[in-house]
Amino acid sequence: MCRWLAYSGTPISLDQLLYKPRFSLIDQSMHSRLGVETTNGDGVGVGWYGADDAPALFRGVGPAWGDVNLRELARVTRSGLFLAHIRASTGTPVQQSNCHPFRYGRWLWCHNGAIHGFRELKRDLVLAVDPELYPSISGSTDSEVMFYLALTFGLRDDPVRAVERMAGLVEQTARAHDVPEPLQMTVGTTDGERVWAFRYSSVGKSRTLFYSTELNALRALHPDFALIQGLSEETRLIVSEPLGELEGAWQPVPESSYGVIQKGADELGSFTPR
Repeated sequence: MCRWLAYSGTPISLDQLLYKPRFSLIDQSMHSRLGVETTNGDGVGVGWYGADDAPALFRGVGPAWGDVNLRELARVTRSGLFLAHIRASTGTPVQQSNCHPFRYGRWLWCHNGAIHGFRELKRDLVLAVDPELYPSISGSTDSEVMFYLALTFGLRDDPVRAVERMAGLVEQTARAHDVPEPLQMTVGTTDGERVWAFRYSSVGKSRTLFYSTELNALRALHPDFALIQGLSEETRLIVSEPLGELEGAWQPVPESSYGVIQKGADELGSFTPR
């Protein structure tokens, strides 16, 4: 499958999370500890927000650990909100248009998991995409189709309901084709202001997903840990697997749930396909 992270908070250089932690995202591309595959070498991508309205995007088809352009970019680029993803293909080609995150306007989207039986379901699912959105699909993955279905169902207005409707359509279509337990997903998506994360699977045993502990609680546990001292109370991370072993730093996202990172109180709620 894949590994991904979402960061929101005090602007930092991308390499602070992509390269420097003990179990950084780049380390996970070679040595994933909680993923289905140990190695995630079928592409890498990062999308970040800066001065422009639309997020910037870097995607490469090679293994993340060997991408020298990504290393240079991450060293000099700072952002207060970004998504990063390392890919392990589930059958679609290794090409730039299939690398995450996917972008539409101000929105970014990344996914870990799969639509099982996608070859059988693809035609019906793609035909459900809004005709005005369809020309923007550039790759061949189930992940990108999921994104455009969510956009079709109102991602820009009500992200939780839109993703629930997307998941419901996938499961409904799978039943029509006698495909059991079709959906496995953790999803991260953002509009540059808030970040939404989803953890769900048709089988009820979803891929791992964690969120970071509130900074004030973490500082109380580890007052001498320098890395967290300069970060604002609003800073949060969502990760496929923890970036280190700091006690109390990571909390599992519950099964069949969603979370929202935003200014003020964050949200955590149940997720039910519609």
